[in-house]
Amino acid sequence: MTSTVKSADGTPIAYDRIGEGPTVVLVDGALCSRAQGPMPDVAKELASQYAVYTYDRRGRGDSGDAEVYDVAREVEDLAAVIEAAGGTAYVYGSSSGAALALRAAAEGLPISKLVAFEAPFVVDDSRTPVPRTWAADMRALSDAGRPGDTIKYFMTKGIGLPAIVVTMMKLMPTWKKLKAVAHTLPYDAQVVGANAFGQPLDASQWAGVAMPVLVVGGGKSPEWMRTAVKATADAVPGAAHREIPGQTHIIKATAIAPVLREFFGGGAR
Repeated sequence: MTSTVKSADGTPIAYDRIGEGPTVVLVDGALCSRAQGPMPDVAKELASQYAVYTYDRRGRGDSGDAEVYDVAREVEDLAAVIEAAGGTAYVYGSSSGAALALRAAAEGLPISKLVAFEAPFVVDDSRTPVPRTWAADMRALSDAGRPGDTIKYFMTKGIGLPAIVVTMMKLMPTWKKLKAVAHTLPYDAQVVGANAFGQPLDASQWAGVAMPVLVVGGGKSPEWMRTAVKATADAVPGAAHREIPGQTHIIKATAIAPVLREFFGGGAR
């Protein structure tokens, strides 16, 4: 059953809960929600040991939005979900959701432990640079009513996929669902922020992180992403690093769940 909590600015944020035990909140990456993406399967894997909360990030699914986007509002959204979940939680963020969770941790949200999987930072010149205008470019495409082109831009310029791969994606049943949330892609670009442009990470942005953090990557992810994962672990105070063999950015729930159970343990409340 879907529940709703109001964020600090009054925006309704929809969430689901399954399972019983210490609280875990899952934070989605780009184009994902409670209805699509990896988190529903992760929640099922964890539900035997934890009370697992999935939520629609602002602008997605059953959650509301604001006329003007600000990353700070998304931090407040996560804070509202954690408050609704009992006031403190373990948090697992994937991709841009990891970047958002790291920011929230640095701002002092009541996160007991944090696992960040492959925040999509670019820390060197080992891949084609992400355009510095990518957030504005995608916003312009979305505002022009071109969700498909917004996704194509994100996939090719942001992620670095070949255009032919995106063309093939258009034939998949999920394409329509992806188009429905394409307008939130500029949000993800703003969450990643200056960490996308091929420069070494500024560790000061996470100086406020005080809880245990595990930074995780896939052993078969591209070199630029594996490098970024290691750089993130070095930049976040006290963070540990782990690489999961055989996994890519599209990590299987059965591969990440044991890592989460081992790191979180129990007793979040």
